[in-house]
Parts: sequence; structure tokens; C-alpha cells
Amino acid sequence: MNLLDRYIFRSALFTCIAAVTVLAFVMMTVNVVRDLIGPGLAGQISLADCARLVLLLVPFVLSYALPMGMLTGALLALGRLSADSEITAMRASGMSLFRIARPILLMGFVGAVAGLPINFEYMPWARVQYDRELTTAVRANPLNFIVPRTFIRDFPGFVAYVGEKQGNELKDIWLWELDAGKRVTRFVRAAAGHLDYAEATNEFILTLDQAQVETRNEKDPENFAEAEPVGTFEKLEPMRLPLDQLFGRSGPRQKLAWMTFAELKREHARIAALKVPPGQTNMQLRDEMKVAITIQNKFNTAILVLSFAFIAVPLGIKVSRRETSANLAVAVGLALGYYFLTVMVSWLDPYPQYRPDILIWLPNLFLFVIGGWLFRRIGS
Repeated sequence: MNLLDRYIFRSALFTCIAAVTVLAFVMMTVNVVRDLIGPGLAGQISLADCARLVLLLVPFVLSYALPMGMLTGALLALGRLSADSEITAMRASGMSLFRIARPILLMGFVGAVAGLPINFEYMPWARVQYDRELTTAVRANPLNFIVPRTFIRDFPGFVAYVGEKQGNELKDIWLWELDAGKRVTRFVRAAAGHLDYAEATNEFILTLDQAQVETRNEKDPENFAEAEPVGTFEKLEPMRLPLDQLFGRSGPRQKLAWMTFAELKREHARIAALKVPPGQTNMQLRDEMKVAITIQNKFNTAILVLSFAFIAVPLGIKVSRRETSANLAVAVGLALGYYFLTVMVSWLDPYPQYRPDILIWLPNLFLFVIGGWLFRRIGS
């Protein structure tokens, strides 16, 4: 690699690292806000546990940030070189477009190779470990989930509010029971109550004292024309609030995307070995196809780093802008188009006869074809 190759490689490398870092930070922030802020503020997760969980998110977000960061970084770097007329000077000295692109393509190849273990090993392990440790941390102190003077909307079919809390004892309790349309069908207000956690059934058991209960019409709970019956009770029957929506009883969900390559191969072999009645053959083929699509998609996402690097070279030179807005717009448009096509192909998993596990490579092939056409057009 000569001096010019090192210059192009270094210019693109630092820009790509910065782009991957920013994208990974944004995606990590979304996960932290969704999963960790609430339990952290409630005291269910210690600072050390939060830090470890954030680190476990790194391989997960890298699997998505690496292709997009490669595309964005290459577009920004080449756009700057082109805007400064450095690309023009290189071509005037007799260098072909492919020769100029060699450092970028080398970087894309290295990124694709690195993406394989990330997609097949590190990301699945980290994601399952993240869910397992988050579940364990939250279930270690389940009563801390109840935060005084806060509306709690995470119980399926209920909204709860507690004025004060001292250990298991609660005061000034408000409880709204909802129907499928999120309409209030029953309202309970109690002066005091006692809260227990039943680990065997993974639910809170709430016993209310000095309670008033307002029951509404189940068919039309928002009809206030008629007076609703209100009952006063010294003590109510214990109410059960399930927690499976917050942290599952059976541990992390075994999504196909969170399985390693070896686990996916075993799952595919297990489904293929099942002896099913003749009428359920299509269901078995569909389940096999889901596993096959997942495997191919992980390969596809790794190769996407090289595909984006390939198409970024002519696009970055053609855009020829120092400003980041035009380059970012091109990157976002390409990424959205790629993921939209991938999702469309994945919808074909109920129809294994169309071989969606092969069709899922079409978006990548499309990028290479468009990139080759742009190379030829700009290079001529």
C-alpha cells in the first residue's frame, strides 16, 4: 500500500469509525431509555449492573451500525476529497476509479469479515445475556418496581397509582381496570394495602383495605348518563397483577435472530427431523424456511458492509459535496431502500416454494449492480 492508498484509507477509516460510533450511540441510547432508565430510577438495577448491561448492548448495535456507518463514512470521506478536487487530481495523474477505490473496498472487505462473527456469535450471545441479566436484576427486587406518586402502565389491563410506599405497605392506592379498548371498566381507590410478590406465578398479589369500588357498564364504559354503582369494602379479595410483560417467567425469548450459527443449524435440523402428519407439512416447511432466512440474512448483513463500500465510491464522488447533509441523505435513502426490500422478501416465509432464503440476496445484488453501473458511467 503506497502513500496515496494510506492517505485515502486513513481519511475514510476515521470517518467510518466516527459514523459507526455515532450510529451505535444513538441505537444504544434507544435501548437504554426503553429498558434501563425506569428500573434504574426505581432502584431495581445498580449502577454496576447498568454499566455491564450497556456493554452487552455493544455487539447488538454494532451488527446494525457497521453497514450504515461504512456507507456514511465512505460517502463523507470521498465527498470531501472530491469537493477539494483531490479525486480530479488523482484521475488526471492516470489513476483509474477502481485504483482510487481500492483502499475503500479493502476496508469494506475487512468490515464484512468482521461482521460474520459479530452477527453469528457475539451479537446473539450478548443479546441473550443482556435479557437474562436484565431479567435477573429486575426480579431480584420486584417490589422496587412500584414507585410512589407515579402512574404505572405496565400491568396488562391495569393502570396503578400509589401515593406512599413503605416496604410492602402501600397507602392512597388508585387502580383502573381496562378493557381491550383501553377504556376504564372498574375503578378502585383504597386508603391502604399490602403488596406481595409470588415468584412461582410471577405476579404481584395486592390486598386492599378501606376500598371504594366503582363498576362501569362493560358494554359501554364511557356512557356516564346513568349513575354507576359504588361499593365500599373494609377489605377486598386479593388482586393479582401479572408481571410476565415486564420480565418473563421463562427467561430470555429465544428469537431466531438471537441464536448463534450452531444453534440455528441445530434448530433447522430439529425441525426437519420432526415427524408431522401429512396435513402439517406446509407448516414444517415454513418453520424450516424461517430458520434458513435468518441464516442467510446474517450472511447478507455482513456482506452488506462490502456492498455499501462498493456503491459509496461512485456515489461519494458523484455527490461531490463537502457538506454532510447531501451525503447523509444519500446514505439514509440507500439504507432505507435496502431494509425495505429485505423486509418485503422476509414476508415470503409462508411461501417456501418461492425460496425467500435466496431472494433475500437480491437487495445486495441490486447494490452491486447499481454500483458497477455507476463505476462504468463515472469511469468512462
